[in-house]
Amino acid sequence: MTDATFSPARRQSALGKSALRWGLYIILALFAVYYLLPLFVMVTTSLKSLEEIRTGDLVALPREITFDAWRTAWSEACTGIQCEGVRPYFWNSVLIAVPGVVISTLLGAVNGYVIAQWRFKGANIIFALMLFGCFIPFQVVLLPMARLLGMMGIAGTIPGLIFVHVIYGIGFTTLFFRNYYVTIPQELVKAAKVDGATFLRIFWSIFLPLSLPIIVVSIIWQFTQIWNDFLFGVSFSQAGTQPVTVALNNIVNSTTGVKEYNVDMAAAIIAALPTLLVYVVAGKYFIRGLTAGSVKG
Repeated sequence: MTDATFSPARRQSALGKSALRWGLYIILALFAVYYLLPLFVMVTTSLKSLEEIRTGDLVALPREITFDAWRTAWSEACTGIQCEGVRPYFWNSVLIAVPGVVISTLLGAVNGYVIAQWRFKGANIIFALMLFGCFIPFQVVLLPMARLLGMMGIAGTIPGLIFVHVIYGIGFTTLFFRNYYVTIPQELVKAAKVDGATFLRIFWSIFLPLSLPIIVVSIIWQFTQIWNDFLFGVSFSQAGTQPVTVALNNIVNSTTGVKEYNVDMAAAIIAALPTLLVYVVAGKYFIRGLTAGSVKG
């Protein structure tokens, strides 16, 4: 090495870059702490007794870990006149979310394939209208949707809530799949047509096997939207069909007896766990799938 390699100017530049890097790390760490602090408080509070919550520090670790609040939140907490915890509402959300995600993803895949590959007259207009439907506020559709559910005889039922979420989610899933399918090379389609493959056969044998990244995007998006929904759940459900978000609101706003903050925190974590697990398991595929359709179309 030459003496120039160790010149003061180069050493100063290297020190500056190192300081800048460490400064960036510190800023990101502060943002992470700020973002994770509420979750930390929720978890620690749910593991404390009421006496420790009253006399202890908000951000202190529990002196004695107890899961009584979790058991109460799951099977004993009152959501009004009933005291059966969030358990039945949790399974209601599962019954709503799983079919809603599967149906809206499948319909979005078919719609996206037809709009991207069929190119029939008016395809762009239909796609624009479906895209416009993505930005209609929830509150606008409450009254017409309630009338439609009543006409169909599924008002206040779990199938009715599934129907609502499927209708509202089709616009998003169609957008995802359409933007992804326009990036698939036309040579594959032409080769399949030469071999005699039909339109649906091409979709089933070529497009669908290549759709794993965007399927993951659709599943994560729809599952998060459906599971975390409160407005549709409280508007179109009745006793016995309410999702977990409605039960959580009822538990937190309950005014009977002593306010059990540890139970409230445990119930909130239980309600948030499925979406958290989905993002932890498949979060990297969500970003990869979103960027997969950004090159073309």
